[in-house]
Amino acid sequence: MAHAGSIIDIYDDYYADGKVAAKRDIASNQSVGHIEAVIQGQFFDRILDIGAGEGAVLDKLNRKGLGKKLGAVEISKSGVEAIKARKIAKLDSIDVFDGYHIPHPDKSFDLGLAIHVVEHVEHERMFLREAARVCKKLYIEVPLEHTRDLSKAIRMSGPYGHINFYTTQTFENLLKTSGLKVERLKVFAHDLAYEQHLAGEKKGWVKHRLRTEFLRFAPKTAMRSMAYMAGALCSSR
Repeated sequence: MAHAGSIIDIYDDYYADGKVAAKRDIASNQSVGHIEAVIQGQFFDRILDIGAGEGAVLDKLNRKGLGKKLGAVEISKSGVEAIKARKIAKLDSIDVFDGYHIPHPDKSFDLGLAIHVVEHVEHERMFLREAARVCKKLYIEVPLEHTRDLSKAIRMSGPYGHINFYTTQTFENLLKTSGLKVERLKVFAHDLAYEQHLAGEKKGWVKHRLRTEFLRFAPKTAMRSMAYMAGALCSSR
């Protein structure tokens, strides 16, 4: 990851004191909702969360009954410890990895998740090919931060390790040139709860309505002007 040493430095103790817990919990509800919207009722027995953070998404998957067995790989030692502390009932395996080598056999999982991971990765295609080796299908989600005001996105996201900035077109091209077939791709605005967590109740409500309605009525202009998210369900070609 971007490069691996620098990301480890940023995130190794990131989850240790619990300060990001509230934001991660709200974001995980949002992400699981996106997964459900994109997979459209498909069921996957074995699910691997690649870059699992502190396990908030895994916890929601467990509670919702999505998947019979869950696995996690994570670059951050503090993240791995936080996942273990959750005692997730369906969690079958958890491993530290270096961002490019996943310690599981070929096609050993039915679905792999890479949620807000690829924007951090120095060698994106290497990462995605390795994920596709291990998983029959992938759900990949990234922020769409390559807007007219790209300089602001770089300034705001750089401290969190974002080195790749996407439009829907560049995201889809990345997936296809990584040997993946894009089965379904959707664009999402932030949920109301997430906007309000970041901006406060009133301002967050306004930002949510603005972002949501802009995307609905003028999607191309909206995505050139404001940041959104894209989630894609992919299979290997």
